[in-house]
Amino acid sequence: MPTLPHYATVNTQVVMRAYTSLAVFLLCAIALIVPSGYSLGAVMLLLGSVVLLFKQPVLGLKRQDYLLVAALVTYTFIGVLTALLDGQGTRGFDEPIRFLLAVPAMLLVMAYPPRLGWLWSGLAIGAIGAGSWAGWQKLVEGAWRATGFTYVIQFGNLSMLLGILCLAGLGWAMVQPHRTGWVALLLIGAVAGMLGSLFSGSRGGWIGLPFVLLVLYRGYGYQLPQQLKIGALLVVVLGGLLVYLLPQTGVQLRVQEAFNDVALYVSGENAATSVGARFEMWKGAYYLIVEKPFFGWGENGYQEGMQALANNGMVDQVATHYSHAHNEFIDAFAKRGLVGLAVLLALYLVPMRLFARQITAANLELRSLAVAGVLLPVAFIDFGFSQAFLTHNSGVMMYSFLLVVLWGCFAVRTR
Repeated sequence: MPTLPHYATVNTQVVMRAYTSLAVFLLCAIALIVPSGYSLGAVMLLLGSVVLLFKQPVLGLKRQDYLLVAALVTYTFIGVLTALLDGQGTRGFDEPIRFLLAVPAMLLVMAYPPRLGWLWSGLAIGAIGAGSWAGWQKLVEGAWRATGFTYVIQFGNLSMLLGILCLAGLGWAMVQPHRTGWVALLLIGAVAGMLGSLFSGSRGGWIGLPFVLLVLYRGYGYQLPQQLKIGALLVVVLGGLLVYLLPQTGVQLRVQEAFNDVALYVSGENAATSVGARFEMWKGAYYLIVEKPFFGWGENGYQEGMQALANNGMVDQVATHYSHAHNEFIDAFAKRGLVGLAVLLALYLVPMRLFARQITAANLELRSLAVAGVLLPVAFIDFGFSQAFLTHNSGVMMYSFLLVVLWGCFAVRTR
C-alpha cells in the first residue's frame, strides 16, 4: 500500500494549536459585539476537547491543576444538587454545569497551548470593539446607558474586565519583537474597555478599581522608576477627574444619582430606586439567611421567602421584582447557605492564590498570565458586590472559560 509523503502527513500539534489559538481569540474578540459572542470561542474549545479522547496526550497534571479542577467541579456539584432539592429540574443545571464543561477546555489548552499573541490581541480587540460600540451608543445615538447585546451591568463590567486584562498583558508585550505595536494595542484596549464601562454607567465595577491597581502594582510596580510611578498616578487621578467632569460620559450624573438614592432610602421617601432596591434585597436576604443559614432556600424558595417578607411588611415590594439579591455573596448565602458561600469563595480564592505565586516571576510572559489570573477573580469579586454576576450566562461563560484558558496557558509554562 502506498504511503503518504512526509509533507502530506497532518501534524496534529500544529493544527490543534492553530485551532485553540483561534478559539481563544474569538472568546474575547467578539464577546460583547456579537449576540452571545462570548459563547463561540468557549464552544470551540469544548468541541475541540474531543480530540483528547483519541490522541490522549500526556498532560502531566500537578496538584495545583487538580485544585483548580476541584473548585470548578465542587461549584457545579453544589449548584446541581441545590437545583434538584429546590425542584427546579434540569433547568437549574444550565449555569452550574458550564463550570464543569470548562474542565475539558482547560485540558485542551494544556495539551495544545494557544499562541499568546492570539490571547492578548483577542482581549485588546474585544475591549476596543466594546468601547467603540458603547461610545457610538452613548455619544451618537444618545442612549442613556450603553448596553451592547447583553444586560447593561453585564456589558459595562465585562468591558472593564477586557480593559484591565489588557493592562496585565503589558509585561508580555514588552518582551516581544514588535513591542511598540503590542504595547500600543494593549493600552488602546485598556482605555477603550474602561470607556465602555463608563458609557454603560455600571457603577458597581468602578468601586473595585483601587484593588485592580493594587494587583497591577504588585505585578509590575516594583520594577518601575519612581518618576514613572508618579506619572502613572497623575494620569490615573487626572484622567478620573476628566471623566467625572465631562458631562458626555454620564459618570457625574450616575454618581449623583447614587447619593440621591441613598438619601431617599435613608429618609424613607423612596425605597424603589436602584440603590434602595438593593438595600431592600440585602435586608430581605439577611432575614432568609438567619432562618436557613446552612443549606439556604434554593432559587424557588428564595423568591417565595422574599414575597412572604414583603407581604408581612418586612421589606418593600420592590425586593420581590428580582430573582436574585444583586450581590453574589449574599445571593449564594441565601440560596445555598454556608455551603454555597464556601464553594463560591473557593471558585474565586483558589485560582487567585495559585496564580499569585508567580505574580513577580522573572519571566514576563509567565508574569503577565499570573497578573491576569489574579485580576480575573478580583474583578468578579468586585462586580459581585452589586450584582449576582454568575446568575447570568455572560458572567458564567466569561469567568469559567477565561479562567481555564489563562490557567492552561499558565500551567504549561510552570512545568
